[in-house]
Amino acid sequence: MSGHSKWATIKRKKGATDAARGRLFTRLIREIMVAARNGGGNADSNPRLRLAVQTAKGANMPADNIKRAIQKGTGELPGVTYEEITYEGYGSGGVAILVEAMTDNSNRTVSEIRHAFSRHNGNMGQAGSVAWMFHRKGSIIIPRSGSNANLTEDDLLGIILDAGADDLQADADVFTVTTTPHAFDPVKKALEDKGIATENAALQMVPQNVVKVTGKEAEQLLKLMEALEEHDDVQNVYANFDIDEKEFAALNA
Repeated sequence: MSGHSKWATIKRKKGATDAARGRLFTRLIREIMVAARNGGGNADSNPRLRLAVQTAKGANMPADNIKRAIQKGTGELPGVTYEEITYEGYGSGGVAILVEAMTDNSNRTVSEIRHAFSRHNGNMGQAGSVAWMFHRKGSIIIPRSGSNANLTEDDLLGIILDAGADDLQADADVFTVTTTPHAFDPVKKALEDKGIATENAALQMVPQNVVKVTGKEAEQLLKLMEALEEHDDVQNVYANFDIDEKEFAALNA
């Protein structure tokens, strides 16, 4: 399975830890602040803010935290100004890696990201060196449990294709719906209207093709992804790796 879905699986499993939950709240607050700063504090007329608020609510972030983040973004309350930066590079085996960050100190962040790449047998590239390998897509994760336990692939296909989705991937524990950015909101609404519970919904960078990695290279790559993911200024990490299912399970045992 590709790095896009593999890494999503890792993050879902790690999301239950207190440390991961704390990092998630920090990232969501920054996203809300930047979305409000760039597009205004009204979620009804600001799609990016609306999605950020929905994601924060889905993560059980207190309403007061969300409100304060919006007010800091619009300037109603004092707050740090974050700069959005994308870093590009390569991991073991020539795997392309895209890192989206928000920082109040770009010099510090680029130095630390560069160090993470070099420490785990990777290297940072020039702007544009790997970005062309990725396309922005909507990704909606639907658990195959709870209220969705009886949901079949055929039932889901009928709903999402009518709403404009591109693709559906069925795994053991989740369905993953892929859309264009334009169709993301309509597909998400169609699922909500049918009472289908979603675990995560976001616009992400999806690789156009994947690179197979094994053995030591796979181990080094996953350590690099982990190091980047845990950095305080990093919002998202994307990669185009492919690791065999059994090897992947062994490395993450």
